[in-house]
Amino acid sequence: MDKYKKEKLKSRIAWTLAFLFALIWVCITGLPFLFMVLNSFKEQFEMLQKGVFQLPDSWYPANFIEVLTKGFLNYFFNSVFVLAISLSVLLFITACASYPLSRMQFKLRNLIYVLIVACMSVPMHVTLIPVFKMTTKLKIYDTLWSLIGPNIAFGIPISCFILTTFMSTIPKEIEESAEIDGCGKFKNFFTIILPLSKAGISTLAIYNGVGIWNEFSFANTLTQSKAAKTLPLAISAFQGEHSLNIPVIMAVLVLTVLPMIIMFIIFQDKLVKGIMAGAVKG
Repeated sequence: MDKYKKEKLKSRIAWTLAFLFALIWVCITGLPFLFMVLNSFKEQFEMLQKGVFQLPDSWYPANFIEVLTKGFLNYFFNSVFVLAISLSVLLFITACASYPLSRMQFKLRNLIYVLIVACMSVPMHVTLIPVFKMTTKLKIYDTLWSLIGPNIAFGIPISCFILTTFMSTIPKEIEESAEIDGCGKFKNFFTIILPLSKAGISTLAIYNGVGIWNEFSFANTLTQSKAAKTLPLAISAFQGEHSLNIPVIMAVLVLTVLPMIIMFIIFQDKLVKGIMAGAVKG
């Protein structure tokens, strides 16, 4: 009985500590967003006259109207276009590469896998000049297409590493049974392996999607005109134009991070399932 009480007490202490740490983490991560939202609805000098976490005297939506009418939607749709194309191609290439690396045995398998993993150590900024020269030679500089290639190239190593590990945990008996029934490798991939890898692919989609959405270095280097700029550059542009109007900049930040927050809320169950599946199977 005493042992049971001790275990119950330990469990309560553990849950209490976990709750406190979670509450602290929510405050750390939530306060910046609360700061942005509150100050985005204030007038220009209201933020300086009163506390930054104080509610606005009157909610002032004109900041958002000004942002939306001054080219923000162009930045937004550019980011959506780059994200959609980059993520679709990235996930398809990753899935096609991970399947043979995880399910097949051939001579150069280990060497190819090691080279892919080694590419994870290449700093992105080292390639800025070579990529810039490449885009100018291909005549796609200052277009959205110039951003898609780097996003895919730098997303493949980590994605291939994760998805190869995930696919290797799928029981081989399932694939062997399908082959006995006459399924070839291509049919096995599209009808068995790919559906069973949805959790891993969803995790990669969220992980890479956030990175592509927030990518700044290549967007700043490979684009020049306003028509080809993405959302991270919109923040810089509005900051230069409204350096003294902090609430307008806060409105830009809120509109920029809001799509990613909504996407995470919608797909958070898939993200958790993908992480947990990899943890349990690995």
